[in-house]
Parts: sequence; C-alpha cells; structure tokens
Amino acid sequence: MVTCVPGGRARSALAGGPGARFADVRWVDQTGSTNADAMELARQGEREGIVLVADHQTAGRGRAGRTWTAPPEAGLLLSILLRPPAPVVDLATMAVAVSAAAAVSSVAGISPRLKWPNDLVWPGDGSVPDRKLAGILAEADWPAAASVSAGWKAPAAHDRAVVVVGIGINVTWPDDLPDDLADIAVALNHIVSTEVDREDLLIALLTELGPRYDALVAGDRDALLNEWRAASATLGRHVRVDLGRDDVEGTAVDVTDEGHLVVDTLDGSRRVFAVGDVVHLR
Repeated sequence: MVTCVPGGRARSALAGGPGARFADVRWVDQTGSTNADAMELARQGEREGIVLVADHQTAGRGRAGRTWTAPPEAGLLLSILLRPPAPVVDLATMAVAVSAAAAVSSVAGISPRLKWPNDLVWPGDGSVPDRKLAGILAEADWPAAASVSAGWKAPAAHDRAVVVVGIGINVTWPDDLPDDLADIAVALNHIVSTEVDREDLLIALLTELGPRYDALVAGDRDALLNEWRAASATLGRHVRVDLGRDDVEGTAVDVTDEGHLVVDTLDGSRRVFAVGDVVHLR
C-alpha cells in the first residue's frame, strides 16, 4: 500500500458515535485490492474494525473470480475487517448491504434495492432492467483452532472467523458508459443531480453499520433480516439461480435465518441456496 491520503474527517466524525467501532479508517490513493490488504492485516493479528479505503484498485475482485474495475476516484471502494461469532458469520455481508443502502438513502436521497446475495441495484421498469449500483464481496478465514477448519463440521458457537467485507459503490462515473456496462451498471451521478461526496457516504455507511453489527454480534438477527426483506429487489421475483453446472428457475420467496435464499422452483419443489448468482427474469 502507498502513502495515506487525508481521511481524517471520517475518523473524527466516527469517533465516539454509533460508528466508533469502525473509526480506524485508513485511506490510500491506490492499492491492488483492499480485501487482500485487510485479510493480510487480519493474519498479522490486527483487531476488528479496521476500514481500508482506496481511490483506485488495480486488482479489485468480485464474486467467482471476476475482476472489479472502476475509474480512479469514481467510486467508494472499501473493505471492513470483522471478527464475528460463528452463528452470525453468514449475515455479515447482509449487515453491510443494508447499511450501505441506508447510507445512500441518507446522503443521496434515493433508496436502492438489495439483490441477493451481494448487490445494491437501482430498480428498472418493464423496459429497463435493474442496474448494479454497488457490489459486495465477503471473504472468510477460520482460525486453525476452530472446529470448522478441520473440515465441514459446524463451528462451535464460541468460534470467531475473520470476515473481510469489501464493497464498491459507483459514485461518479462517466455518462457514456461502455456498451457492456450501460445496461447493467449505474452510478449515483446518473440518478441524482447533486454531487455525492465519497467521504460523507463512507461516514454514513459506517455510522449505519455500527448499531447493526453490534446487534448481530449480540445474537439479534431478526431486525437485520427484516430490514433486508423490506429492501429486497429479489423476493417475489421470478429468478434464475446460476450454480455453474446447472441452473434453477423459480420464485424467490424468502431468506433463512442464515441469509440463504429460498426459491419455489418450477418443478414444484422448494430449495434453499447458500451460494449462487441470481438473475432477475422478466
């Protein structure tokens, strides 16, 4: 990582407030991947709550090995180092997604929807599809002493995992997006006329995340799940779940207590998906 650039306003605004757990903001102008950097800090024993922000990533990652690219200073790109207890590990991504949507609402005055498992989308209509406003990638690392590290055995309730949650929110992108992005991506400046400050958005996101994560660590998952359901762009939709070797179509009807997607399939069965890429069908 390179020399830090100013991020002190976020640190000052978060200290002593609802987002104080995440006041250790480290902002750089460029790095390879904030997720990779945060995971390395975790392996060095750094504490929970560190937030790494970069103006530009040269090796940003998305789901399934995809790359994540954005013009320099065009998005809010960050990763958050968490150490949640085992029972709520799967909901860490959901907490960040709900908090990011609330932050966009408070700073930009619009309400994006949540696409399972990890996107913020701006809803379309009959002629325009939902477009991606933000993507989230969570990566977990169980300690060697955890029961889950020896295989697929369920972790003990006292086990804690390292979870790095990265998010990239498109803030100020060119109006003329490339053809391969124009129909699937959108930035805040395409939706609202007022300029959105990335640091204001960061402060809002971490302020929103603080109480939600505190409640989650304390074992309260119901409030978070209900918030996600209320903002979901996926529930009630005809969807296709891409699993790699086969696809499943049906209606998304709910999420489980672990945040897994419940689908009533076309063959009349009900299936639960912990992973998979979801396509909203029209």
